[in-house]
Amino acid sequence: MLHTDHAGVSSPDLHRGDGPRPFGEGELLVMLALSFVVFWTAQVVLHQSADFVIHFGDNKAYLDVANAILHWDFHGLQVQHFMGYPYLIAAVSLLFHIPAGLAMWLIAVAASVMSVWMTARLFGTLVAGYFAFTNFAWLQVSFLGGSEPVALALGLGALLAFRRDRIFLSAFLASLSVTVRPLMFFVLVGIGLVLLYRRQFAHFLGALGIGMGIGILYALPLARYFGDPLLTVHTYTERDYGAAKVVGPHGHLFGWPFHGIVAGTLAYPAPWTNLVLSFFWIGLVLAGVGMMFSRDFRKYARVWPNEVIFCGLYLLAVFSYDYLVWARSNFIRFSIPALPFVFYALLPRLPKDRRVLWGLCLVSSVLSAISVVGVRNVFPGMR
Repeated sequence: MLHTDHAGVSSPDLHRGDGPRPFGEGELLVMLALSFVVFWTAQVVLHQSADFVIHFGDNKAYLDVANAILHWDFHGLQVQHFMGYPYLIAAVSLLFHIPAGLAMWLIAVAASVMSVWMTARLFGTLVAGYFAFTNFAWLQVSFLGGSEPVALALGLGALLAFRRDRIFLSAFLASLSVTVRPLMFFVLVGIGLVLLYRRQFAHFLGALGIGMGIGILYALPLARYFGDPLLTVHTYTERDYGAAKVVGPHGHLFGWPFHGIVAGTLAYPAPWTNLVLSFFWIGLVLAGVGMMFSRDFRKYARVWPNEVIFCGLYLLAVFSYDYLVWARSNFIRFSIPALPFVFYALLPRLPKDRRVLWGLCLVSSVLSAISVVGVRNVFPGMR
């Protein structure tokens, strides 16, 4: 069922009268704050310092680019990722006169909160709670820094704007999300296809112009200073960056679905804890895909087809990712933008009791902190 909320936005009616009413957005924000405190407390206790933020994930690479932007000096810079996140880091650093590292961290935390809030706006607080407190990688990039919260906040903002018929704002936010994570391009694809289907050609051309304009502005510095306007596209397609020194097969950016996951698992053995975690999430996402053929989800798809187009194309790309080193090991992170849709599809099968989510909030925050430090470092006897 769908209903119209106080903001005039159609959203899923998650309370079907067969259980307790889901908690409100205020309680969800309290849970987020508690998760933040628990995560950071565990991190400091286990790591004995807070300097790991700079070295977590791809943060150092993003900071190098942000500092180059701040000084507008790209000499000797090795660009690995799309530059939307570093541009935002540099802008916040300049605007508030704070170090780039602090700006990077604040942006990730704020974008994470906005992503969870917009998930609640789009799919309800219960879905937002499961999204916020189950995925270890999401908690880590939210509280330590990463591009995923920024890309998702922009992408979900685009979907929310489209629901409100603010087409040009939707196209603008979606285009910005592409400069952060390239697969967010499918948000634009969904918007464009629906506008064409509705024969809203003027809106389609306007959205196309906005996307092309942002793309040109993004590419101009790359062409000027690196001689390649598609440099950050080529860093994904021409080499398996981050694994250049790994001895063994590497694969390609995209291949047949599941090939990279299976071949990568066979080629690069991993601890059983990593395998269990990875395949749990692969199985959960596949279960969600199966539930997307249910009657309730099909009703939702008919109302908001652009969102389902994004989710379907995004998941196809993730399952077809073929760099063998990362396809399975990073699936938990790659799947993040599709998880709100997965949990909405799974909602009829998920516990509705708020105590379950309070438990997830606490347990997942501790376990994700342990995951950052390393299970073997915390529990040396584990193999």
